[in-house]
Amino acid sequence: MLKMKATCEKCNASTAPKETAYICSFECTFCQSCTTDMAGVCPNCSGELVIRPKRLKNPLDVAKSQLKSKLFGR
Repeated sequence: MLKMKATCEKCNASTAPKETAYICSFECTFCQSCTTDMAGVCPNCSGELVIRPKRLKNPLDVAKSQLKSKLFGR
């Protein structure tokens, strides 16, 4: 499961799960302003920073649904 970090790793601005944030493949997390300043390149791994997906459902609800489906079928 994708770790949804709550703050930008550069400026400590809020990047709560429902806010716009950018991540690299190692889940380094940055706000939109810092991502623009860094030209979309992660300073930690030199990877591409892409917009982080937003969660529309509670992760526990999704896990419960998946487990129920595996145990009892669809």
